[in-house]
Amino acid sequence: MADALTVREHCGGLEGRSLVYSGDGNNVAHSLAEVGAKTGMRVVICTPEDYRPTRRSSPGAGRRRPDRATIGAHQRPAAAVKGADVIYTDTFTSMGQEAEHDVRLAALRAYQVNDELLALAGPQAHVMHCLPAHYGEEVTEAALYAPQSVVFDQAENRLHAQKAIMAALID
Repeated sequence: MADALTVREHCGGLEGRSLVYSGDGNNVAHSLAEVGAKTGMRVVICTPEDYRPTRRSSPGAGRRRPDRATIGAHQRPAAAVKGADVIYTDTFTSMGQEAEHDVRLAALRAYQVNDELLALAGPQAHVMHCLPAHYGEEVTEAALYAPQSVVFDQAENRLHAQKAIMAALID
């Protein structure tokens, strides 16, 4: 909810917007595929083959709902981000995967969000990350604090999204 609100706020809407998720095909990638399928976004999950989300765990992936929704996969970040409205990443090592940290970091290093990737995307691209960030792993400090970064608006929007859900449940 908060991520969709942030994209809407900074890109002027969701339908037809292009979001590239770069990194581990984890729960965040699955959720973004679902949001994209339901809102008409073009979502590309850019991961190495061994880290792709599964269709079983991400049922919206590969299905079109609104006319402009597409959910796809890519393995080359430089090609995937060209023209993207949003570049999104998350930690490469989630809770419970600490023993795999070095292996995961080596496998995912090329998927790091950094100045080079932002330049390839273009000046319209916004950086998103669900935080906490691990500088030098999935994102560089420069990219996280770049003018295109909306990470802190995204964090603030979690509060607003939760308030809206609570209000809807109480009414």
